[in-house]
This record gives sequence, structure tokens and C-alpha cells, in this order.
Amino acid sequence: MDHGATMRRTYELISAGDIAGFGDLVADGFVEHEDTPGFAPDKEGTLDWFRALLQAFPDLSMTVEDLVAEGDKAVARVRVTGTHRGDFLGIPPTGATGDVQLIDIMRFDSDGRVSEHWGVADMLSLMQQLGVVPAGAPA
Repeated sequence: MDHGATMRRTYELISAGDIAGFGDLVADGFVEHEDTPGFAPDKEGTLDWFRALLQAFPDLSMTVEDLVAEGDKAVARVRVTGTHRGDFLGIPPTGATGDVQLIDIMRFDSDGRVSEHWGVADMLSLMQQLGVVPAGAPA
């Protein structure tokens, strides 16, 4: 199985707003290890997280910049962009455009579905771009 291609496909489906299609690539026993406040760390909670994210950023785009797959895991560096048009984690729409990097690790089960996810997103940068956290002085 080509886990790298499946991982790439998850981002394409989310970017297209096809959360049901994305859900087809996720195992029923999926475990989310990244903190998504207010959302269960399971398949349904993850699908709800992406629905909420797309409501907040309707033009959300996820672009894979690097991807490495080996064994039952794949790792990607992804650029995420979108315009803040709806409520996001209690933050009313700002109209600002966000452009952040994230690193994802996905584990795949024997059927080729995503069974676990770990991720790190540059949320500080996003909050600064949305204007809800002041940007610090350059280092």
C-alpha cells in the first residue's frame, strides 16, 4: 500500500471540503493524539474538527511540501492557508489570511486507513496573523 499517496489524498479531500471522503480514509478506531480543544480524540471528533475548521476558513488549502513514508507511518510538512471568515476557537472572524506550517505523522492500519495521528501546528503564528496575539520583536 502507498501510505504516502493516502496521506496526500487526506489533504486534498480536506482542501476540497470533502470531509465524508476524508472520513473514508480514516479507520473506525482512529486515535487523535493532537490536542483539539472541544473535540473528541476519535474519528468523529476529528471529522467535526475539520468541519469547524472549514466553517472558520472556507478557503482552507493544505499543500504538502515534504512527505516521507516508511513502514506503517508517513510524515508530512504541510503549508496551510485560509481566510478567517467564521468563528475559530471562540475568535470571531477577522478577515485575516493565515499561512502556517504543520508537521503531521499518520499511522496506517492493515487496510491502509489512517489509524493514528500526531501533529504540531504553528498556532502562535496563526494567532499573530489573525491579530489576536501581538507579534513579538524580531530576534
